[in-house]
Amino acid sequence: MVLSLRRNGFILLLSLLTLSVVGQLKNKPALQEDFMDMGLGIFVHWSLDSQLGSVISHSLVGASENYVNKYFNALPKTFYPNKFDADEWARLFKMTGAEYVVFTTKHHNGFCMWDTQTTDFNIMNTSYGKDITAMLFRSLRKFGLKVGVYFSPEDFHFLHKQGTLISRKGELSQITENKELLAYDKEQVKELVTNYGPIDIIFFDAFKTGPLVQYVHSLDPNIVVTRGEMKTPEQRIPNGAMPGPWETCMTMGTQWQYKPTNESYKSGTDVINKLIEIRAKGGNFLLNVGPKPNGEIAIEQEVRLRELGLWMFVNEEAIKGVRPMSGIVKDGDLWFTQNEKEKAVYVLITGQRKWFKGFRRNFILKNLKATDETTVSVVGQNDLVVEYWPENIPESKFVQHKDVLEISIARAQRLYNDKVWPNAVVVKLTNVEIIK
Repeated sequence: MVLSLRRNGFILLLSLLTLSVVGQLKNKPALQEDFMDMGLGIFVHWSLDSQLGSVISHSLVGASENYVNKYFNALPKTFYPNKFDADEWARLFKMTGAEYVVFTTKHHNGFCMWDTQTTDFNIMNTSYGKDITAMLFRSLRKFGLKVGVYFSPEDFHFLHKQGTLISRKGELSQITENKELLAYDKEQVKELVTNYGPIDIIFFDAFKTGPLVQYVHSLDPNIVVTRGEMKTPEQRIPNGAMPGPWETCMTMGTQWQYKPTNESYKSGTDVINKLIEIRAKGGNFLLNVGPKPNGEIAIEQEVRLRELGLWMFVNEEAIKGVRPMSGIVKDGDLWFTQNEKEKAVYVLITGQRKWFKGFRRNFILKNLKATDETTVSVVGQNDLVVEYWPENIPESKFVQHKDVLEISIARAQRLYNDKVWPNAVVVKLTNVEIIK
């Protein structure tokens, strides 16, 4: 009898320990390191209310019953993204230098952009009637981009059918308080992971995500959970460097979804500088795109993606596979990243206006010291020639003074026809000492 109780107690203890371990499922450290190496991702916010040019989903909170009924019943009938071209999206995103794309498979409104068996409120029951998620994920993989899923555990359509008030902070709005909603979300997550995999990244957007984070880790331990497991500051950049992994998500304008009126966009230079700041502080930049209701990327957004793409085509080695420079983020307009494997430090020089091709400028670095093995170069150029100016040798140089390192560089590459470059120039220094 005593032996039996001890044996049962031991089994119970093992069960509790097992539950404890299962309850602590986390992102794999190696996958987190890979994620931190990526640097840049593209966020896509797109749903049926893009037709209205309104904020995605949130207009349902506090809406009249008439508005809610029109939203759930009329909008699917007119959502017809016949200009959607998955390959064209993937090509554009690839050209930005992004490594991954996170797509809104379901936002808070509950509208599913895939062929789900869980609800009729999905893309297949529109005039378009095609599985956008499947098409996009195929194209992303085709162009070598990692596949990310945005998924909202909150679901206004489900709450409405359940007879629950539509709210983000209502009594039953979260999966931890609403068992039916949790079960429903699990079915949908399982569909996405099982039928649309392999999924590389999942972004769970809710106030309470724990049960789904654990569930997705149990389904596929090779998925990296961003929001729900790591810090994901929204529309802001932390004041200082943070230990990774973390990710800032940010819009180009003021709204996540397509906003055809009353919108103001960040400049391409501003977008580039935000990427530089985020990487210098150790995070990833998830830059948002809000496609038009017909499936096209608005020209205002495309031009900024292409300006970013040109800059990344030249300078991506200072963005990918790097970490903050031993806690030293910046000095004035100079930002720093480092690649410890290559013993390289990158100086990302912002705030330089009207830097004409072939002209030389000098900069003082207070936190770096040259050694006998130090080299210096401008990323993207060979430092040997300036077009149409053969007597100008744009060799990068440095002088180690007593307390500071002085670098002298020329921007030699012709990237724009007017020969003036408005965006950051990146200098690569190898085998330097970092002075804290």
